[in-house]
Amino acid sequence: MAEILDIDNITKQIKLLIEQTRSNVAREVNQHLVKTYWKIGRLIVDHEQNGDVRAQYGKQLLKELAKKLTKELGTGFSRSNLQNMRNFYLAYPICQTVSGKLSWSHICELLIISDKDKRSFYEQECLNSGWSVRELKRQIETSLFERLLLSDGQANKQTILTLSKQGVVLDKPQDILKDPYVFEFLGVREEKPLLEKDLEYKLIRHIEDFLLELGRGFMFVGSQQRITLGSNHYYVDMVFYNKMLKAYVLIDLKTGHLTPEHIGQMNMYLNYYNSEVKAEDDQQAIGIVLCADKHDVMAEYALGGLENNIFASRYTYYIPDKEQLISEVRALLAQENTEQ
Repeated sequence: MAEILDIDNITKQIKLLIEQTRSNVAREVNQHLVKTYWKIGRLIVDHEQNGDVRAQYGKQLLKELAKKLTKELGTGFSRSNLQNMRNFYLAYPICQTVSGKLSWSHICELLIISDKDKRSFYEQECLNSGWSVRELKRQIETSLFERLLLSDGQANKQTILTLSKQGVVLDKPQDILKDPYVFEFLGVREEKPLLEKDLEYKLIRHIEDFLLELGRGFMFVGSQQRITLGSNHYYVDMVFYNKMLKAYVLIDLKTGHLTPEHIGQMNMYLNYYNSEVKAEDDQQAIGIVLCADKHDVMAEYALGGLENNIFASRYTYYIPDKEQLISEVRALLAQENTEQ
């Protein structure tokens, strides 16, 4: 029996060594691949600068180059991939800034973004949160950058600069907020009404996607968490814990408009958690009322003056219109310039 246990132990150690080696090899191959593609991009740009720089010439060059390289070296050298290599060199004049950190697939997704600050933000969040390519694409498609800028009703140059350099910095409760939250992964038609219990059930079924939407550091504690006050029982729809902020995050789901009663109920939940649940080294609990819609002025007055960390935000079942979100950010930036 002891011999069998020893064999099992050795087997586990060998498997661990093989997995680590494979991971290291894959990482090293990726580093060399990314550096090589960057050098190819530089060669293409240098050749263009020494010849006719007209757009038509560039297209023809990539087309002929793709044919010849594919014939001699095989797949991986399509015209679109060569274009990505060219754009990679132009967007990152210093290869070391991304070499070894992100895969070529990540970089190709980032190159689609023309705005440097926005691209830098998604790059930083990829590194900070360890996004897969699928997760990166989802965050770009749902306009995470713009939603974060709009989450507290203001967007300014300093916020944009901070996001582009550091990604999301979780220093205070407001930093976890988005407006709106996007639940497109549920596959619910916008015109189809859902009961709150059905929405909660669907979010739990898609908990990995929901955690991605919530952001970095969230752990799911449970749903319908009971609070007993006297002879009355109350239930918090969903409870999470954020490791970065060291705080419980309580979420109440409302399929209608936000009302002052919703704020009062959440305030009661937070009072209970701060008094009875949180540990001594935990920060004050955070409450988010997620509703289908909210009146900004009413929300401002309902939330004003409360000692607890209570926030209200909207959710949507479909990917928001990017141009509309960009326009809202531009409007707030223009307002900032006017006030200065």
